[in-house]
Amino acid sequence: MKQKIGHTWENFLQRRYGVRLGRRYALAAAGIVLMGVLGCSSVTDNQSAVAQPSLPASESQIKSKKPVPDAKVVAASNRFGWKLFAEIWKKDSKKNIFVSPSSVAIALAMTYNGASGTTQQAMGKALELQGISLNQVNNAYSALTSLLENPEEKVQLKIANSLWAKKDFAFKSGFLQRNRDFYQAKITNLDFQDSRSAGKINQWVEEKTQGKIKNIVDTIPANQVLFLINAIYFKGNWTQEFDKKQTANHPFFLASGKQQQHSMMSQSGDFRYYENQQFQSVSLPYGKDGKISMYIFLPKRNTNLNNFVKTLNAGNWDKWMTSFTKREGLVRLPKFKINYEIQLKPALAALGMGEAFTDKANFSAMGKNLAISQVKHKTFVEVNEEGTEAAAATSVGIVATSARVPAEQPFRMIVDRPFFTAIRDNQTGSILFMGAIAEPK
Repeated sequence: MKQKIGHTWENFLQRRYGVRLGRRYALAAAGIVLMGVLGCSSVTDNQSAVAQPSLPASESQIKSKKPVPDAKVVAASNRFGWKLFAEIWKKDSKKNIFVSPSSVAIALAMTYNGASGTTQQAMGKALELQGISLNQVNNAYSALTSLLENPEEKVQLKIANSLWAKKDFAFKSGFLQRNRDFYQAKITNLDFQDSRSAGKINQWVEEKTQGKIKNIVDTIPANQVLFLINAIYFKGNWTQEFDKKQTANHPFFLASGKQQQHSMMSQSGDFRYYENQQFQSVSLPYGKDGKISMYIFLPKRNTNLNNFVKTLNAGNWDKWMTSFTKREGLVRLPKFKINYEIQLKPALAALGMGEAFTDKANFSAMGKNLAISQVKHKTFVEVNEEGTEAAAATSVGIVATSARVPAEQPFRMIVDRPFFTAIRDNQTGSILFMGAIAEPK
């Protein structure tokens, strides 16, 4: 009898813990953040607390011993993204917008490692990092990168960091080492007076983004001393690809009321779907496991995209993400391909980072007499029947000085007017890309 009980318990353990798990999740978003750095002031390394991951670890994470990113840092990155998008919307509300908040946040986190005093405080506030130690930030982004950069079938995600330093310029060793240790940054010394130096940086960026981002550095000013670059490339096929035979021209209505004929993809099936009085929304997953999705939010005809953007914030987003349920329906979505470029300095200054752009900036944990001169962001995205390809680049210059609802009828979501979209990692909740599409091209 004892042997039988023992055998039964052993079988239970094997059934409970010996199951084969699905592949790690798929990331979809391409972002590149390039940060150029030049001169600032003086301070000490700070914050030594070890990150305390607050996301629950899955059985697959435990077995693979993958680190779990601190949920507080992921949430902070998302809050920063919503604030940044709101500032960009003020300037470009009539254009197509597509940005990578995660990419910008990682690049600024690398720079944050060199900030001190009131400059560090201002950057921490803008980045929503108050109350989070520098070590927590660094450990969280290290863990997040490790978790995201684990492609599955039909999904590619590549993340790379590099520092391009002016030859013979003295940087604090602690600043360089933190970027090596936590961001796996490749550090290269260059003669910035050599006309070929910009080409070498651009070649690295182009290679890491599969040719989607080019010429992020036009010229290197005489007072330039450093470029910090974060490059992200994403390519994901839909879990259920659109049938090209169903693609046809249909009208798309611009905010002005003007009508255009546009190539629209169509698909019927079961989707994660949410609708309220203001909008319809659908989740379109990538890869075999669907751990990364593109979310489409379509304002209803009695409102518009401008009114929808006013409701975008962390609280509403989190509430919406828990409201999706599986439902049968039809989705018609325009194919589109967009290149976007913006100078982020005004938006970041409006978020409270203004000091970092002045001669009062304190980047003494990086080196002497340094300040941020510009923040340039470039992105690319293409959406078609197979899936999505995306990339982003941010150049920061630093200068010296659910369940099915059977009772409901199948929905119809015809995306034939301006809409909002986001690419989200569903496991961590990290928002990789977001954009407002006024006119698909």
